[in-house]
Amino acid sequence: MKRFYSLVVACMLMGAIHAQDFNQYFEDRTLRVDYIFSGDFNQQSISMDELSSLPGWAGRKHHLSDIPLAGNGEVCVKDKSNGAVLYRTSFSSLFQEWLGEAEAKQLQKSFQHTVLLPFPKQEVEVEICLKDARHQPTAILRHTVRPNDILIHKLGEDRISKYEYLVQSGSPEDCIDVAIMAEGYTQEEMETYHKDARIAVKALFEHEPFKKLKKKFNIVMVDTPSEDSGVSIPRFNQWKRTAVSSHYDTFYSDRYLTTNQVKKVHDWLAGIPYEHIIILANSDTYGGGGIYNSFTLTTAHHSMFEPVVVHEFGHSFGGLADEYAYGEAESALYPKDVEPWEPNLTTLVDFASKWQDMVPKGTSIPTPYTKNPSEMYTKVGVYEGGGYTQKGGVYRPTSECRMKINEAPVFCPVCQRALERLILFYTEK
Repeated sequence: MKRFYSLVVACMLMGAIHAQDFNQYFEDRTLRVDYIFSGDFNQQSISMDELSSLPGWAGRKHHLSDIPLAGNGEVCVKDKSNGAVLYRTSFSSLFQEWLGEAEAKQLQKSFQHTVLLPFPKQEVEVEICLKDARHQPTAILRHTVRPNDILIHKLGEDRISKYEYLVQSGSPEDCIDVAIMAEGYTQEEMETYHKDARIAVKALFEHEPFKKLKKKFNIVMVDTPSEDSGVSIPRFNQWKRTAVSSHYDTFYSDRYLTTNQVKKVHDWLAGIPYEHIIILANSDTYGGGGIYNSFTLTTAHHSMFEPVVVHEFGHSFGGLADEYAYGEAESALYPKDVEPWEPNLTTLVDFASKWQDMVPKGTSIPTPYTKNPSEMYTKVGVYEGGGYTQKGGVYRPTSECRMKINEAPVFCPVCQRALERLILFYTEK
């Protein structure tokens, strides 16, 4: 464990020292790395599955060795010759969520995960680690990537999915590129999907800070038709042949709609500039899921489609945590003696790193819940309950927020600030 931790610390320190020039070390191409995360509650491992080369690089070309949020995992790309960090990114994964389920104490499973990196000009070492709820590494893999490796697959150069830009504010280099995909729509239902995609985009840009920073985004709508109409619902014995093989009942939770076929997701998008992914499911059954720097997946025909797609994008793009709670038992995901990495939760262990500067002097902790409509979504305080725990010392910023209830019309001021900081990190040099 100490060796794992020292590797991550070294990665961070080297990143702080070396601010690299993109064109010196990387080509304008994407290195797609497909991993397999496997194991159980007691032991996890990482395997490299496949390397692919994609045309163009849609990610940032500045702040290369910095990460804005810690996530539950991290990737470092290092110069093979001297160990200097050339690029870093962070993520969360469905596998790590599963580790908190009872099943993970009885069974070993494997999950797919894909990372997009700038394509190196020279030989590099890629180091990926998974972290637990206490931010300690639990698994680490280091592997060498040689840019002339003949087994790096070339994708997206001849067969590209049909696509259309719904928002095109600039080049992939200057903007955040979001791809929207269809799940459970047949070829004959593509027009319905197109309408749903436009509704999702409209809903997103009705929320601040996305509204005022719309020019920082490109949104591309990608046609990804399925053989069958609809999405798999295992509890009803309904299984469909769909574009990315998603299904409800993830971890046996009725409304949790996800996919473990992550390679399928990225195969559909090969050749199209993208960094973030929204998958729309052709279903009227309530459900969805959002995983930081992985994907958003949500039903498109439920009455709560619009608030839910925005909420889930808050997870997958913004790294925002759920602010609602199920019960009084302490959540394994948020130990009360560790500060969460998500910007909208705190245990007060390191409140100064969160929204302490936004709390008016004299505010009581915990802050009493307010039912006043003019303050419910805007009065910043320290409200107990969040991260699935009603008590136990986990706090959220306001009484209500888009990350807590579907009825909330806005993100709270703390979430808005966190999202704006992230957008500017990706788009401003």
